[in-house]
Parts: sequence; C-alpha cells; structure tokens
Amino acid sequence: MWTLEQIAQHLKGEVLGDSTWAVDSVATLKAAKPHQISFLANSKYTKYLESTSAGAVLVTQEMSGAVTGNAIIVEDSYIAYALVARLLNPEPESQVGIASTAVVNPNAKIPKDACIDANVVIGADVSLGKGAFIGAGTVIQDGAVIGDNARISPNVTICHDVIIGDGVIIHPGVVIGADGFGIANNKGKWLKIPQLGTVEIGNDVEIGANTTIDRGALENTIIGHGVKIDNQVQIGHNDIIGNNTAIAGCVGIAGSTEIGENCIIGGGVGISGHIRIADGVMMTGMTMVTKSISESGSYSSGIPAETTSQWHKNVVRYRQLAKLTERVKKLERRD
Repeated sequence: MWTLEQIAQHLKGEVLGDSTWAVDSVATLKAAKPHQISFLANSKYTKYLESTSAGAVLVTQEMSGAVTGNAIIVEDSYIAYALVARLLNPEPESQVGIASTAVVNPNAKIPKDACIDANVVIGADVSLGKGAFIGAGTVIQDGAVIGDNARISPNVTICHDVIIGDGVIIHPGVVIGADGFGIANNKGKWLKIPQLGTVEIGNDVEIGANTTIDRGALENTIIGHGVKIDNQVQIGHNDIIGNNTAIAGCVGIAGSTEIGENCIIGGGVGISGHIRIADGVMMTGMTMVTKSISESGSYSSGIPAETTSQWHKNVVRYRQLAKLTERVKKLERRD
C-alpha cells in the first residue's frame, strides 16, 4: 500500500484531501474501489468523477475543481497514471541462474546475475549483458549480443549475429533477424538471395508479441533508441527506424525504407519500400504510404467504413470519374 502523500512525492504532484489515504492498485474511474487510484486523461470521462468510488484521482489543475474526493494534481494525468501503474506493479524478481533444461554453449558469455529459464537454447559466442532475463523456450543463435537488463519473453527467436542494446523488452513470439524477402526472378523461377546483413536494436526499445524484424540483405536493419513497436508488426530488410518512433499493431513496412525520429505510425499502416519518411511524421490508422514524405505533420488515406449500399454507389461513381474528367475538359475548352 502507498499513501497519497508518497505517490504525490513520486510524481512531484500535490494532494487534495486526505494525504494519508492508502491505495494498492490502479483502476478506471467507473470501476475503481476505495483502495484504488484512478485518473482523468480524457474529458469525455469527466461524467464519472461524481460517481467514482476511487480512493483518489490523478488530475490536472484545470480539472481539479470537478473532483469531489481525494485527488493528486499533476502536470499530465496520463503520464502520471503510467508512472503510478509502474510504481504499484513492479516487475517480479527473477530467480538468478540457469535452468537444468536450458542448453547453453560453453563459449557463450553469461553474467552471474542472469536468469535463463527452462528449455532456452543459447548458441556459440552469444554475449548477454548484466541482469538479463531469458524466458522459457527462447532461442538465441550464434554470435548474438544482448545488452544489460534485457527482458526477453518466452518463445522468442533471436537469429545469428543480431545486436540488441540495453533495457530492451521483447514480448512472446518475436523473431529478430530472420531472412528478409530477398528473391530474384530467373526466367520465371524465383532465386533466393542470401541475406548477409543483421539487425541492430538500440537501447530502451520495446517489441510487441509476434512482431518480425528481418535481417538486412547487405547492410543492417536498424532500430533506433527508444523505439516502441506494437504486436504483429513486420519490418523488412534494411529498414531504418529513427529514435523514439512508435509503431502500432499490424503495420507492414517494406524493405529499404528509412523512417525518421519521433514518428507515430497508426495501426494497420502499409509503407512501401525504398522511400524515406521525415522526422515527426504521424500516420493515422490504415494509411497507405507509397512515396517519400519530406515534411513533418499528420498524413492519412483510405475511406472509413460505411453501409454496403452506399459503398456500392460510391464505387460506381469512382469508375465514372475518368469519363467525367474528359467531359469537364471538353466544356472548359469550349469556354
């Protein structure tokens, strides 16, 4: 249990109400109980402030007047929620050591404080940093280098010679360093092209479940520092992702594309290969990007869902656009 005063000190916030009130977990305004703390980060949930049973609410100064119970005033209530959630839900301590069922090559460098779980396979010349946790069933192939305090979940595959920085979090099912989609058409038959590069991943990167990051064809695929990648994302060979870019679920990025720093890529976005995206670009969900973007800002494409009958009508109109354009041109020439 943490008192509101202790939490406020952690957040550099200010308590309104009973600073000795204790909470042990985080919940939504609608579902919170008196032993829990909640937050208001979206004004559409303001209606729940009067009825919430939360022991306290994290709010900004502007919204504090609407709170009827305890509150902690913070600069950004969503960031405060994230910090409190981490405070109240610390990472469980791992048992140091190597499981009896793990297979570790004698040439691998394993620190004394590492945790190697059941059925892990670690190849020759692998190097793990201090405090590494390797989840059950994970395979780390020859020559891979993993930095300090990495947390690698079960059933991850890290292919040969991949380089991973410090503080990286990798969720279940991720594959890093598999061959990229390199093929050449030789008189109607596809010829596989050896993928000779690897993958370099910076510090403080998080990679979501079942995401795949292909190794480079000649040069390396590079993921910058602080990049956050959601579940089921495909990153092609030779891609470069700039520092602190965030990529939502089911994004597909074709090979040899460079994405700048501090970009936000919404769910289901498709990005063609061999293009460059500038720093500070935001792409809304389901956007299709087929050419380079040279200026920061928000970009969108696609048509939101509508009734099937209306969609059929619009398709008919779309198919008539070419004829309509020609008619307009003829009318303009007459004028």
